[in-house]
Amino acid sequence: MRELLKKFESRLINQGLCEDGHILFAALDDDIFWNKNGSAASLLEEVIAGLNIASILFAKPAEPYFSILNALADKAANGFFVPKDSETRTFFHDIPVTDIFDAQTIIAALRRRRSIYIKDRGIITYGTISPEQAFVVYSSTCFSSYVKFFSDILYGTMLDDAHNDIALMEATRYVQFLSECKDSISLRKGPFTARDEITNAMIEAGNATVHCRLVDSYFGNISYFNGDSIFISQTASSLDDLAGCIDECPLDGSSCAGITASSEFTAHREIYARTNAHAILHGHPKFSVIMSMQCNKKPCEFENECYRRCPEKRWIDDVPIVPGEIGTGKFGLCHTLPPALEKSKGAIVYGHGLFTTGENDFREAFETMYNIEMMCARRYVDLLRG
Repeated sequence: MRELLKKFESRLINQGLCEDGHILFAALDDDIFWNKNGSAASLLEEVIAGLNIASILFAKPAEPYFSILNALADKAANGFFVPKDSETRTFFHDIPVTDIFDAQTIIAALRRRRSIYIKDRGIITYGTISPEQAFVVYSSTCFSSYVKFFSDILYGTMLDDAHNDIALMEATRYVQFLSECKDSISLRKGPFTARDEITNAMIEAGNATVHCRLVDSYFGNISYFNGDSIFISQTASSLDDLAGCIDECPLDGSSCAGITASSEFTAHREIYARTNAHAILHGHPKFSVIMSMQCNKKPCEFENECYRRCPEKRWIDDVPIVPGEIGTGKFGLCHTLPPALEKSKGAIVYGHGLFTTGENDFREAFETMYNIEMMCARRYVDLLRG
């Protein structure tokens, strides 16, 4: 169990979400196992008992997340703030905040929501089954907070000069990070035919996407089409841990592997049917998501449903922005995304993430994702500088 805690502790550090030494992580087996001794352990054990959960994570976010969360906490009305991105709709609805650090306050908040931010201290979240659940929610809390903060700066709801300085400094730093990260990426050349070739290329591309922080490890998906089957990452799999988590889904329906495949399998299948692509990469690059949500049309009858029903034709340069929900419902992105990718190598789903394609391999898909995210980040910097 301690090895499992160490695994996710390392991921939090490697993804820039926490600094070493600021993570308190516990899992319940026959006994409670902690990753280290911490002064808050006894209080958190009360929370574990009060919620009947299997793991708990309390960690101070690394910068810029720590300053961002404190800024959002200062502005929070009624003890919570409400991001508008897809991960929030999936997991949170809202994120509660408090400056009170006691077991009953934490228990009350976590009975209602998946995480809570303790001002000036850190995020607390939990897993009902495994430590991985706590890691996923922690990562999503950081992502959603980041997107909300930078979106609020654009809309002028964060008016403090210090907040604008944080945004400009971080966006500029992020552009530099992307520039340096890309130099370390080298993906294999396709096309691929054999199963091992395909899965190894997918594993390599997934690792590269997480390494450059174009997605956190849990979200996103990836697939490859060899003419007969679609090889696709399983639902709830991590892009930096895909070994054993790739399904082969024959187009003739001879396998039931699609049951465990990504929830966006239908969208991938339709993209392959409508384009000459053989590779699809889906990530959640922060500034692509932030810029996709920029809209000054007020009032609007679709304001609370724009993420799935926006009727406007929207673009960032030549990159289309489309609405759409996860899945195959009436407003599923399987209906909106494939037509957009017929004429473009990349498309952003509003508030959700970026899909890119490659004709033979993942080199083109990764390059397109990188270029679009870099363009969006630079566009954001330009907007702040006026």
